[in-house]
Amino acid sequence: MKILFYRYGSICEPDIIEGFEELGHTVSQLTDELDNKQITFGQCARLVSNYLLSFPQDCVFTVNFFPIISDVCQIFKIPYICWTVDSPVLELFSNSIQNSFNRIFLFDLAQYNEIAPLNPGHVFHFPLAVNVKAKQKVINQASSSAKFSFSSDVSFVGSLYTEKCPFDKLTNPPPYLSGYLNGLIEAQIRVYGYYFIEELLPDEIIEKFKLHLPNFYTYPLETHLTDRTTLAQLYLGSKITALERIRTMSLLSHSFPVDLYTGSDTSMLPFIHNKGLAKSLTEMPIIFHESKINLNPTAKSIRTGLPQRIFDIMGCGGFVLTNYQSELPEIFDIGNEIISYGSLDELKYLTAYYLEHDTQRRDIAHAGFEKVSKYYTYTIRLQQLLQLAFSI
Repeated sequence: MKILFYRYGSICEPDIIEGFEELGHTVSQLTDELDNKQITFGQCARLVSNYLLSFPQDCVFTVNFFPIISDVCQIFKIPYICWTVDSPVLELFSNSIQNSFNRIFLFDLAQYNEIAPLNPGHVFHFPLAVNVKAKQKVINQASSSAKFSFSSDVSFVGSLYTEKCPFDKLTNPPPYLSGYLNGLIEAQIRVYGYYFIEELLPDEIIEKFKLHLPNFYTYPLETHLTDRTTLAQLYLGSKITALERIRTMSLLSHSFPVDLYTGSDTSMLPFIHNKGLAKSLTEMPIIFHESKINLNPTAKSIRTGLPQRIFDIMGCGGFVLTNYQSELPEIFDIGNEIISYGSLDELKYLTAYYLEHDTQRRDIAHAGFEKVSKYYTYTIRLQQLLQLAFSI
């Protein structure tokens, strides 16, 4: 099969390409957006259209959803396949989601439940994958000094979200608006496994928020997206994530040595060891493998699903300590393949426990590695994905 892969720079793109090629497919790449982030809808449409005219393909694939590419594929009458790895992906609410040549794969069940009714039979719930072979190759080739340098008792690789929190642009909010939103935030930050924010946003609060938030996000094309969804997922989701991650790192770093690999500002966390950004392909696998405990505080906008970080850590043979997500027990055996917490107090207790119980910790990490190696490699998942995509 000939697959055109339109790339924008997601870290999982090379692994997906390798997975397709291992299955025997020919992958062509459009990489213009890697160097030019200002590409317009029209330029994107021309790039894809011109390529398809010159080099006919069996399908077009992207990570996350590109409405304009969906429209191009509808014109050319070839399947457009996308697989989300992020949430929110507000482009999913575009009217283009209803195109009949769409094959939409969503990693988060809550995301699926919102989008599937817009195009019944063309949208699938599809958890993520990991390139175990590539990650193990990096680990096996790492020098002893590199392994020592990246070893940790407790580590987290990722953003604190403080630098990408559009909620913080809220300007001079009236006391009632601030009080209501802060109450929602504090309630949600204590609940794992259920995201209730959208249900508790009255129209009055949404309108007041828009009045005090310059350039409130509106999608430029025809869309099913509502202001309620935008406020709940984009603005409040990022704010809750930022607050939760700061509190998580503060709590743990007062009791344990915590290494944080991030580009975020950590000046408010005096006991954190800020190691700076980690290179995704060459350093992150070593960190995951050499850390006794790898933290995964899932972004709140991922309401039910499991983020890429969990699969990557397990593919490196690392131990995962994650917040509870409702899809977690459907994919992994909690207590035997992964450990989850339902509060920050429980997180602190579990951190202390598993730092002291090496054999249990290693057994759990090994079981997690065995699970993703058997069921969640890219070759396995992509073969299943293509079978579903071409069964319509």
